[in-house]
Amino acid sequence: MAVRVGVIGTGQIARYRHIPEYASNPNVELVAFCDVVPEKARKLAEEYGVEEVFTNYEDLLAVDEIDAVSVCTPNYLHAPITIAAARAGKHILVEKPMATSLTEADEMIRAAKDNKVKLMVGHNQRLAPMHQVARKILGSGILGRITTFKTTFGHGGPEHWSPTGKWFFEKEKAFAGAMADLGIHKVDLVRWLLGEEVVSVRALTRRFEKAGTVEDNAMALLEFASGTFGVMTASWTYRPGEDNSTIFYGERGMLKIATDTKRPLILALDEPARGEMDVSVPPLQTNERGGQFSSGVIDTFIDALVNEKTPPIPGEEGRKALEIVLAALKSAETGETVRLPL
Repeated sequence: MAVRVGVIGTGQIARYRHIPEYASNPNVELVAFCDVVPEKARKLAEEYGVEEVFTNYEDLLAVDEIDAVSVCTPNYLHAPITIAAARAGKHILVEKPMATSLTEADEMIRAAKDNKVKLMVGHNQRLAPMHQVARKILGSGILGRITTFKTTFGHGGPEHWSPTGKWFFEKEKAFAGAMADLGIHKVDLVRWLLGEEVVSVRALTRRFEKAGTVEDNAMALLEFASGTFGVMTASWTYRPGEDNSTIFYGERGMLKIATDTKRPLILALDEPARGEMDVSVPPLQTNERGGQFSSGVIDTFIDALVNEKTPPIPGEEGRKALEIVLAALKSAETGETVRLPL
């Protein structure tokens, strides 16, 4: 029996990721789309043969036959829509950042539990094959103790990906800029790859060139419980292309992830007999031309529903990534090191 899905918000993330990935999953039936701009939803509905189109998410949630929804709206709407969906008995896949505050995140998690529905957050970088393999390499101990790292996500700005997405630059709708859009990907990724928690954050943010009320660049020094520390950089002003790389430095070598477009995963060991080795993995998905292949997020979400298991990226995991971002923003504002948990 197919999982019947409604998509709330039909902007670029829905258009290029959620909707086509649902359409290609044999266990999914797309039932309804919702957007405050009805023309956007209607156009996609015609393309995918979806009959129901709404401009109010509450009307979509009132459709009894819908089993699950994707929440692909501006950040400030993630919490109210997720909570309403949970109360309507729908399973939820919500885009990152899952919320704009820890209070909202807690309410979302509680609503899902109280109504016995599944909640997953779309932290897609964990599901990239190169990151899945990287986690196994790091966990094997081949590099010895990981001492430091650097991780970066930067591109020319959301206007190149979503020309109509003006909300990205409005603090009241986005709550933060490059940190909420890109930095949250990397803090989630690094804590998942290392398998431990961040204990302190020291950060700086700047708005160099984008018009709006949020930062377009951010840098954070993250310290983990084991003593491992490193730098996370998020930027909307990188040109001409994207940087989505991560490097881990260990006692016996380093692991380079997405540092070279032709060599997606490089294991470099400080051993004459081994040296530098390329690990065969697919490239990392990007927003650039040709980079919109399956993220794995939809298939993972649907698998959890079909097989009645906990999603691998539940609300609790989304909350931890959000907490690190909020700590970084607090540090940038106060000029002080912020300890976690908040």
